[in-house]
Amino acid sequence: MSEPPPYPQIEPTTFDLIAVGTGLAECIVAAAASASGKTVLHLDTNPFYGSHYSSLSVPELTSFLISNSTASPPPSSSSTTTDIPDYSIVNLITQPVYSDVEISCFYPELMEENLRKFNLDLCGPRVLFCADKSIDLMLKSGASNYVEFKSIDASFVGDGNGKLWNVPDSRAAIFKDKSLTLMEKNQLMRFFKLVQGHLVATVGAGTSGNDGNGNGNGNDEEEGKTKISDEDLERPFVEYLSKMRLPPKIRSIILYAIAMADYDQDDIGVCQNLLKTKDGIDRLALYQSSVGRFTNASGALIYPIYGQGELPQAFSRRSAVKGCIYVLRMPVTALLMEKDSGSYKGVRLASGQDIFSQKLVLDPSFTLASPSASPSDLLHESFNFLSTRDVKGKVARGICITRNSLKPDTSNLLVVYPPRSLYPEQITSIRALQISGNLAVCPLGMFVLYLSALCDDAIQGKRLLNAAMNALLTFPDSVNSESSSTVQSENTEEKPSVIWSGLYIQEMSTGQFDSVNFAPMPDGNLNYNDILNAALKLFQEMYPNEENFPETTPPENSEDDIGLTLET
Repeated sequence: MSEPPPYPQIEPTTFDLIAVGTGLAECIVAAAASASGKTVLHLDTNPFYGSHYSSLSVPELTSFLISNSTASPPPSSSSTTTDIPDYSIVNLITQPVYSDVEISCFYPELMEENLRKFNLDLCGPRVLFCADKSIDLMLKSGASNYVEFKSIDASFVGDGNGKLWNVPDSRAAIFKDKSLTLMEKNQLMRFFKLVQGHLVATVGAGTSGNDGNGNGNGNDEEEGKTKISDEDLERPFVEYLSKMRLPPKIRSIILYAIAMADYDQDDIGVCQNLLKTKDGIDRLALYQSSVGRFTNASGALIYPIYGQGELPQAFSRRSAVKGCIYVLRMPVTALLMEKDSGSYKGVRLASGQDIFSQKLVLDPSFTLASPSASPSDLLHESFNFLSTRDVKGKVARGICITRNSLKPDTSNLLVVYPPRSLYPEQITSIRALQISGNLAVCPLGMFVLYLSALCDDAIQGKRLLNAAMNALLTFPDSVNSESSSTVQSENTEEKPSVIWSGLYIQEMSTGQFDSVNFAPMPDGNLNYNDILNAALKLFQEMYPNEENFPETTPPENSEDDIGLTLET
């Protein structure tokens, strides 16, 4: 093996912004700063783009999870002891953001042939709604020129009996759905009509409120455009659905498969995020407006060809066009902090080179080691703040590779298991996204199933994932190894057999704003809206007088959404 090439010298040595880590939030901030005319240097220790949002081969994914499940030792003294007048050297170390990594391979010979033919998402399951903020930002920024999408074919709600029920996401889908009774279809249609009327009346009035007395305008009522009262908008969404006399099955579909609620909304004692009616209506509006936005999208959800790792790369390409300099395989070992004020001044690279900037954005896995001896009070205060990570819980993630689809006639699909649907102690939703080879994430004839659930600890998280996996799949150790890759379940439907699986627990941390800014870890949501909001907030905190992506605007006639490539 030849020795790796020496680290390159970087010129110039002063920038407006340095971003360390090519996660989605960092790439959005770098792209926005580049579009505003800022000089940007973007670094990453890894040989690939995306960091915690990347799509990797099986060996790369395994290596990344294991290496990021243990804390890194402090950098060698040779790279950090060179004294600089007026600056203190504060070492950077990585904290473990993954734990309880469990990799299983049930068909080694089959996997050996295809190990590097996968693009597995680290932060799956993820999809984009056709009408969400991420799509709008990609169109506005021009990042949409560098990524292509395909539609998710169908969505289902699972139950404890092994059944998968269609999620009716449009009027036509409701009428075609054979799993709904005529009464259930009428109830769902009336509710969707009520929501649509509220939205139309709200847009017409230019406000989300009512007349102040909790009533809609009389003329609106005559036109079927009655607003939902302020009192109802503030009440829990689950209560409002009950008030509308929707049966439990319909309530469950609306809450967990359309509004995508995480926690059991019927149990206030365990629900950590009780959805209000106004927020539930907003999520229904997003779902409904996503259906039909693109003529060649069959539903509300789309997925990037080659995996979610294409999204940070798309923003990176946009940044490069605007002059951003990218250097991969470049570790950052320390920060340069002003001794008197404790403020950030620059970074020290593994090459020993010092690079200076006014602003800094760091990968969320970084934290600060103790500063050098006898730090000033201001430096010590800055260190104490910056070394504290704001962890917002955990998410259990799973990846399974199979040779058969969950549904014989459907390649790319989403399954949601509402709380309590698999076992009594299940207090959160479990989401499973199946992606096929036609999206270039795995060899043709294979399928990748991503699973996730919010959890308090690894024991709870693994139980949630295993419950969904056992409902959807079969494992070879439970059947004869010479048998075919599918088995018969009790209801005579075939369940795919798992070829390879990976389970892990990921910390969720929010962005942090100061002289040194930290990007957020992937959250437990299905889409990227909260990550996008955090990235744009980070940009505005750094550059309050700058507009994000000011040079391009969405086309005036966005009916065909020119600029977004969606393959059929």
